[in-house]
Amino acid sequence: MVENLWSEKDSLNLVGVEELVYRSNLLGSDRAVCNWGGGNTSMKTIETDFKGEEVEVMWVKGSGSDLATMDATNFTALKLQDILPLKQRDDMSDEEMTLYLKHCMLDPAHPKSSIETLLHAFLPYKHVDHTHPDAIISICCADNGKEIADEVFGEKYVWVPYIRPGFKLSKMIAEAVEGNPEAELVLMEKHGLVTWGETSEESYQRTIEVIRKAESFINKQAEDVSLFGGQKYLSLDTAQKSEILVKILPKIRGFVSKEEQAVLAFSDKAQIMEFVNSYDAETLSQIGAACPDHLVHTKRTPLYVEWDCEKEDIDKLVSILEEGIEEYRSEYLQYVERNKQQGDVLRNASPHVILIPGIGMINTGKDRKAADVSGALYERAVAVMRGSTVLGNFTSLTEEESFNVEYWPLELYKLTLSPPEAEFSRKVAFITGGAGGIGSACCERLAKEGAHIVIADLNEEGAKKTAEELNAKFGAKTAFPIKMDVTKEAEVQHAFAEAILHYGGIDIVVNNAGLATSSPFEETTLDEWNLNMNVLTTGYFLVSREGFKIMKEQQLGGSQVFIGSKNSIYAGKNASAYSTAKAAEVHLARCIAAEGGAHGIRVNSVLPDAVLQGSAIWDSNWRKERAASYGIHPDELENHYKKRTTLLVNIFPHDIAEAVAFFASSKAAKSTGNMVAVDGGVPAAFTR
Repeated sequence: MVENLWSEKDSLNLVGVEELVYRSNLLGSDRAVCNWGGGNTSMKTIETDFKGEEVEVMWVKGSGSDLATMDATNFTALKLQDILPLKQRDDMSDEEMTLYLKHCMLDPAHPKSSIETLLHAFLPYKHVDHTHPDAIISICCADNGKEIADEVFGEKYVWVPYIRPGFKLSKMIAEAVEGNPEAELVLMEKHGLVTWGETSEESYQRTIEVIRKAESFINKQAEDVSLFGGQKYLSLDTAQKSEILVKILPKIRGFVSKEEQAVLAFSDKAQIMEFVNSYDAETLSQIGAACPDHLVHTKRTPLYVEWDCEKEDIDKLVSILEEGIEEYRSEYLQYVERNKQQGDVLRNASPHVILIPGIGMINTGKDRKAADVSGALYERAVAVMRGSTVLGNFTSLTEEESFNVEYWPLELYKLTLSPPEAEFSRKVAFITGGAGGIGSACCERLAKEGAHIVIADLNEEGAKKTAEELNAKFGAKTAFPIKMDVTKEAEVQHAFAEAILHYGGIDIVVNNAGLATSSPFEETTLDEWNLNMNVLTTGYFLVSREGFKIMKEQQLGGSQVFIGSKNSIYAGKNASAYSTAKAAEVHLARCIAAEGGAHGIRVNSVLPDAVLQGSAIWDSNWRKERAASYGIHPDELENHYKKRTTLLVNIFPHDIAEAVAFFASSKAAKSTGNMVAVDGGVPAAFTR
């Protein structure tokens, strides 16, 4: 049951638009009440216009914002004296309505108003809420919904047949409410709920009361019903699911990335498993969307994969997925061809929702946030289908109605409010030593241009701290930390498996984990030699090999960047173990480049020198050892390195990150097997 979250204490001193923000946040905080990005709220107040005159205005949610997180800046104020005369019109196109409302804004700097602005304006109440509660949509999507509504709400409601939001729907609702003085709510067929009140609290309380009444009725009816026709398939245990997902997600990522590359998310929540494992899931899932607001993020239908985990193996599942996704794409193109109008631009034809019995739901999106939104909205669809089938039969929009919403310019406008895509949008980068100076600089540089980052480091706390900073700066789930020792094959394989489970695959590998030792050759012990070889050669081999496998599975190409050293090509004094390992590193990179070219996998190396800032290596004995080899004090080392460069500069972590970003980017799309020195120009290390 939805909870009543209203707090007298929290709402006591709120005035003006602040109380609208409070109410909106409460409504949006429960996704069983309002979808992500959906619904809209309003309040009518008296404000002062630019002439200093008092005017009656309506504050309404701005298009593209989310009720759960929006603040006062996400609302738009419109002058009611300019809007209300529209009620006398018979019709108005979307384009006319949008342009007209733009002229009604109290402040042109406010965001574009909600698609359903007129719905709020035409109702004569101070506070109005439009939401998409699961329980209400269950009634509105049931084939006997009107009869159920009569039983639940008596004469206290107005039923409005489905039409797409806009002028006609707004006027229809206003006239229906005006014609029923007893009405306390509006049920919008296949769409949602409208409630109102003279105070913000009254409007909120009525919304919750109406939803709880519907929930109680549905739950009572569900007591003797076998949900979704009962269970057909068993669920695999967590370990089995993970094993299968690690194998199939990179494949799926490749299959769905024909036009645009995707990031993936996965859910096996109880309500999802109950649905995907049921007898009726295949049929129900193909009827259509549970709410118009879902369509842009979930498409009209998901891909349902008929696979029996008890009888069929993973190879069979991959085959079914490949064929199913290709068939889905073909059918989607036909759907567009049947319904398109002049000016419609084809959107990605691949599924956003994939349902697999025994495993769960896989979602696709331009980033992890978009994939999560797709999943969250389909969870709501499952809840609606549950309620509708308890009451009667689930129904949805027609194909034409669905297309008209999915390709509706006013709905697609919301997508334009997202930040523009950058160089590494849709990409996933796996960075070893990601908590160190160079590593963390690489993490930030790639995340700044849209990449998702897997921070793999032996320093678990450092990796977590770096991830927290990136997530705070660039958005939740931008980065994921994992503890990993590059010398341990099982840990490397586990880390890449976790990366797949979080994002669906890998596009960029930055092989950066490092250490350094210094000693005269005759004093170099076997342990010191093996330590350098294990971390800087074997470790780089293990990481690049696992990344290479995933890139081949995805068939999307990829980029690997090795962080070598000036010593990769320069015979450093008192550093035979380190220099030899670093030389092996860059040759390994060239070997991988030779094999990766046919698969579009590029491998290049960056050769830094003397990057002291933020480096755990240079904070160790390495600093003292290198200073001793030059006969200077450790504090003089930075200036010593600066003086020996032809450019007379010091090298910093962000300098290396820039070179990494170049090699990983489309600007270096035709470069592989190369190495670039970022050392300020050390003549002894010039390549020749």
